[in-house]
Amino acid sequence: MTRDADLDRYRLHAEICKVLTEPKRLRLLDALRDGERSVGDLAAVLGIPLPNASQHLAVLRSSGLVDGRRDGASVRYRLAEPAILDACDIVSGIVDRRLQGRPGAAVVISTSPASAASAH
Repeated sequence: MTRDADLDRYRLHAEICKVLTEPKRLRLLDALRDGERSVGDLAAVLGIPLPNASQHLAVLRSSGLVDGRRDGASVRYRLAEPAILDACDIVSGIVDRRLQGRPGAAVVISTSPASAASAH
């Protein structure tokens, strides 16, 4: 691989990683793990407003990580690159190991996000 091609590869890698820096986008990818879902369903699952879900899905779509298709008045999304979940799972394992090393980690890991937040 030439130096320019190598640099282009790392730039694309960085662009994909940048898309994954927003927790709501990570949650959207996880919610699509089991298959196609509507924007409304995804917004409800994440507990966020529909326009906010649509904005994050547009970013994921422009990066090529999800595909959308119109279904009547709604848009249904699916993973365009299901292997991205493998990368997310690897990072999640690292996060879990780091959280286990913190005081009170058992509370954080074994409870829902809402109850974990109230525990601190």
